[in-house]
Amino acid sequence: MSDLTGNAKTNSLKGGSAGVDHSKKSTDPAVQQMLEKAAREGIQTVWDRYQAMRPLCKFGESGLCCRHCLQGPCRINPSGREPRVGICGATADVIVARGLDRAIAAGAAGHSGHAKHLAHTLKKAAEGKAPDYLVKDKEKLRSVAGRLGIATDGRPENEIALDMARAALADFHEKDTPVVWITSVLPPGRFEIFSRHGLVPAGIDHEIAEIMHRTSMGCDADASNLLLGGLRCALGDLAGCYMATDLSDILFGTPSPVVTECNLGVLKAGAVNVAVHGHNPVLSEIIVLVAKEMEAEARAAGAEGINVVGICCTGNEVLMRHGISPCTHSVSQEMAIITGALDAMVVDYQCIQPAVATVAECMGTTVITTMDMAKITGATHVKFSEETAVESARQILRLAIESFTRRRGKPVEIPAVKKKVFAGFSVEAILNALGRIDAGDPLKPLIDHLTAGNIRGICLFAGCNNVKVPQDYNFITTARRLLEQDVLVLASGCSAGALMRHGFMDPASVEELCGGGLKTVLTAIGEANGLGGPLPPVLHVGSCVDNSRAAALAAALAVRLGVDLDRLPVVASAAEAMHEKAVSIGAWAVALGLPTHVGVMLPVAGGPLVQRILAEEVKGLTGGYFILEPDPESAAEKLLEAINERRAGLGLPY
Repeated sequence: MSDLTGNAKTNSLKGGSAGVDHSKKSTDPAVQQMLEKAAREGIQTVWDRYQAMRPLCKFGESGLCCRHCLQGPCRINPSGREPRVGICGATADVIVARGLDRAIAAGAAGHSGHAKHLAHTLKKAAEGKAPDYLVKDKEKLRSVAGRLGIATDGRPENEIALDMARAALADFHEKDTPVVWITSVLPPGRFEIFSRHGLVPAGIDHEIAEIMHRTSMGCDADASNLLLGGLRCALGDLAGCYMATDLSDILFGTPSPVVTECNLGVLKAGAVNVAVHGHNPVLSEIIVLVAKEMEAEARAAGAEGINVVGICCTGNEVLMRHGISPCTHSVSQEMAIITGALDAMVVDYQCIQPAVATVAECMGTTVITTMDMAKITGATHVKFSEETAVESARQILRLAIESFTRRRGKPVEIPAVKKKVFAGFSVEAILNALGRIDAGDPLKPLIDHLTAGNIRGICLFAGCNNVKVPQDYNFITTARRLLEQDVLVLASGCSAGALMRHGFMDPASVEELCGGGLKTVLTAIGEANGLGGPLPPVLHVGSCVDNSRAAALAAALAVRLGVDLDRLPVVASAAEAMHEKAVSIGAWAVALGLPTHVGVMLPVAGGPLVQRILAEEVKGLTGGYFILEPDPESAAEKLLEAINERRAGLGLPY
């Protein structure tokens, strides 16, 4: 039995059965091997906890539970029988819309909190208060400053950086002018649509706070109006994503192509293995640099060296800029610890399962939290600040070395599973690659191939894995079908992790995965850039905030073609969405005018009007709409239909 916190029930839950087929949990053979080990050793994983939680609450799944005041919780009967309204009289659609809005606000808070952290780091660096940081990409600093209207002529970098940090921080509160990370990045036509419908955010934090206000008891009780508020908040999320990408590139360098390997096989039994996990590169960048300085210290402890690997989007950040190998992502994060070879898991924030501390107790891994707003019971906390970043990194790496000395000589089980990864495709890197074909007009080769049909359309994959779906299955099924049909695929976040684990970022897979037209394009670009072969089938654009890179590429195409975003053959897919951040990203993709697939049902099934607005009526407003489709093969066909519709609208063959 559980106590009021559920702890007793959770702690008594053991791992799954050994000797069973784990392919219904994950399609990744490395994860399957670790699940077998976990079952043998009685270690509980996320899949065990999911089974223990079933059957899931149908009211929660359909969005029909409201606990926004203390009179409830209220539950609306999904069968249409009583009760049909909450105690206050809120209808099913109002309750569903309020819940969706709060998910958007939470997602926006995550991405924009990440951006705000970077803005503070840039400000401290510019003021000389964070000596371990400096402006690494001066060209991008000046380029972004120009876009924001910040003077650059004759000014030193630290002055420009300080003005930019202040402009970034000003975008969080309500002010007389709109959010500049929206007004400066969108095609003019799109901004006019947002202005016409009241969708231009007044301030990122302001929009998040307004959602919390309008969804509280006794406020907005009109589902359509609530969803409009949600779209405006989601555009605040886009601003946060865009800002985080810009400031990360300025501080740490704009990514360019890198080649490495991924999956659990990148762990090394004889090295001090350190996984950086979470989302923000502010600390992980320093750890990567300091690890090189501390190699001798690790060798003195009997190790072969320090092996820094990545998990989730912090892993994506250091992959894109340093070629650090991604170890695993998202739902399988516990598997890295279960190998017994991981000495330290260093976490910042977002998508970190609290259970890693429990699994680490079994395996001897030291879990190190670093942010005061994201501690985990059972973990070791090392307070991080930008002012003393190198000192914090050294302290963390010494804890990892100590952990290695305790592990040394003990058996480990590292799956011999690795895949080649070709990553680092920032917008600048993509344009640079295209510029080798047409230096005067880098977008022209892309437009020419879109026009000719060699590229049928473009799809951005985003979002995490979800334990409800066999890990990676939806991603690889949908992507495989789109690539066959000559759709250029970009991927970010843990969707990129899913696709890289299955070889979709290895140029050698182009022959197997891509249709003839796309193969021609990837080969032509690859050979023009001296690769002696094609680019990989899927282009990795970065972490989840770097979905802004796909938005930037789409905006550049729209401006170049003289059309709005909703006319482009561009779609998006979160095939295994899990986090509230995915809801927010999906909402801004729809606001931008993109048909947007979600492969896990959003909690909207209880609101028929909300479903109709999301899937149909919003199209009349922004041009975009949601495709809620759990079957990945059907989803691929619907995305292709959307691409074909857009091509027909442009008079292009399909």
